[in-house]
Parts: sequence; C-alpha cells; structure tokens
Amino acid sequence: MSARNRLLILLVTALVAATTVTGYVLRSRADSGAGGASGVVRLDTAGQILFRDTAPGAAFGRIASVPLDRPGAARTTGTVLCDRLYAAHGTGICMQRKGPVPSTHVTVLDRDLHQVRQVKTEGFPNRARVSASGTMLSWTTFVQGDSYLRDDFSTRTSILDTRTGYLVNSIEQIPLTLDGKPYHAADLNYWGVTFAADDNTFYATARTSGRTYLIQGDLRKWTAHTLRTNVECPSLSPDNTRIVFKKRVNASANRPWQLYVLDLATMKETPLAEEHSIDDQAAWLDDHTVMYGLPRHGGGWDVWATPADGSGTPRLLIHDANSPAAVTPQH
Repeated sequence: MSARNRLLILLVTALVAATTVTGYVLRSRADSGAGGASGVVRLDTAGQILFRDTAPGAAFGRIASVPLDRPGAARTTGTVLCDRLYAAHGTGICMQRKGPVPSTHVTVLDRDLHQVRQVKTEGFPNRARVSASGTMLSWTTFVQGDSYLRDDFSTRTSILDTRTGYLVNSIEQIPLTLDGKPYHAADLNYWGVTFAADDNTFYATARTSGRTYLIQGDLRKWTAHTLRTNVECPSLSPDNTRIVFKKRVNASANRPWQLYVLDLATMKETPLAEEHSIDDQAAWLDDHTVMYGLPRHGGGWDVWATPADGSGTPRLLIHDANSPAAVTPQH
C-alpha cells in the first residue's frame, strides 16, 4: 500500500472517530437536559412545565419547557426573552426590563408566544400570575427598592381582565377591611396576587405599618379584607383549598422566610420541608407538590419541588431555571 493511501485511511479513520465522539457528547448533553435546543414552545400544550431558562449562553432568559413527567429531560427553548413569566390555559405574562430609560414591559402572550398586548410600567419585574382559565392576569413591580427585606420598598400591582381588556394599573385604591374595620394608610402596599377558579376571588399580600397580611379580594364588588398576618406571596392550589406562601420566621437577613401551606377551611398552617429561605411566589406542580426558584451558591438558579403536606425531602426539579408554571390537562 502506498504512503498516500495509508495517509488517506488514517484521515478517514480520525474523521469517523471524531464524528462518533461529537455525536456522543451531543447526545449526552441532550439526555442530561444541559444547554437547550431551539424548538417550538407553546403555552397550551398540556403535560409540560414552562419556565425561564437561566443556563449560561444564548438561551439565557428565554421561555423554555420540559415534559411534566420527565423534568430532567432535554428542554425545548423558544425565542421570547423574559425576566419573569407565568402562563396558564394558553395565555402568558412575560415581564422584561428594557429600554434606554429602563422600565418594565409586561407582554401578554397567546399560545404561540405572539404578543397580544403590551403594558409599560415603572419599576423592576417581581411577581406574575395568570388565572387557571387564562382570563385574569396580574403582575407586581418594585417601584422603589429591590427586596422585601428593605423597609423602604414600594410595589405596584396591576390586574388585567383579558375578556374586556380592562386594566387596573394599581390595586392600592381597593377598599380594605383590616381586622373588621375600614382601613386607610399611605404606606399600604399590595403584591403577589393569585386568582381563584371563579376569576373573581383573589388573594394577595398587603403590607402596612411593618406587618404583612393575607387578603381576600372580590373584583366585582371591588373590596378586600384581611384573613391573617405574616403571609407573603400566596399561591392558590389547583383545587382552590390551600395556599402556599412564604412566612417571615427570622427578623434578620439570615434565612428570613420559610415556605408554609395554609388550609383555607381550617386556617391551619403546615411548614414545608424546604430548609432554605425562599424568596419567591411558589407555584403548584400539582395538588400535592409545590415548586419554586432557588438561587445557587456562586450564582445561577434552579427550580426545586417539595411535598405540600410538609413530608418528604425537597428535590431538584429543573437545573438552570426559574419562574416555573405547570401546564396540566383542563377538566
């Protein structure tokens, strides 16, 4: 065999080996869910978890999805960028901080991630929710400050009815009954709205005089009243019987909050097994499990899950992710 032929054989062999290794690496990354393949993300596909991709690289900040029954599988990553998101029944909210003079753009998305409406508001993206029917939307921004641990923070919470297009820019003017009496105060703030299945009842956090309250509101009557103290960022369960929330358990900045679940019928609180301090509006994976964003030491975010009855052990649900929303079949 000539020297030229031997050289050609060696080159072909090296090329085949390199292709095999490359294919193995790509398959391994896909199997582990690392990275993120571009694809079609839809908001109405049942059996998925939608979330904000926080993996370093080109996909950072994009809306992504994984199968509900295989959250560790390879993710599908879309093209829409968000700082905070939520979705239900084919309708989504995407909050993004942008512009030459930074402000928050709240984009209402349809099932294909197309813009339906956009609202420009001041402040930093903070909380977002969509009712189970996809009809009612709410979002909260930090207008002043950037942490609930600060005494000088101020929020703005809006509500949008997609059926009529009616927008309440701020719910601060809703008449509030506190401990059975009409209440008015200049320092009153609301945040973290969550909607009941009737698209009329809602729950949220109210803060005044340094105390936080769980409130229940009625949109048609435009009234609200307090239910109990020390409740922040409530999220109503799919069966509408319980609320997961963060409770202040420490006056200092060292592990200030713990996740609890409140039974609305009995008003009994149950601490959850998550030992980290969670500064998030937790979401429900199903009627038995809650999920939430948790920052990693050294940077980055992951989505974790824990049983809603206080048992078990928290588990990593989705690596490099936050702002989760489960899309389940409609009954």
